[in-house]
Amino acid sequence: MRGVVVTVDENELKLVLERLDTVKLELLRLRAMLLPEEKATAEDKKSIVAAKKEIRAGKTANLQEFVEELGC
Repeated sequence: MRGVVVTVDENELKLVLERLDTVKLELLRLRAMLLPEEKATAEDKKSIVAAKKEIRAGKTANLQEFVEELGC
């Protein structure tokens, strides 16, 4: 496999690095939003286990059908 060589000037490199920093910040924000701030309770854990069993058993719902049923 041959390598690809890309030539950029200093301004282009600065722009790419700034955009990478922006992407990193957005990823950190998303991670903070998506990760729970508190630990799951015993009841939460039981609900998660039950939900996983339902998924394995094929007891799932189609989101699109659910939305249409609600008329959203």
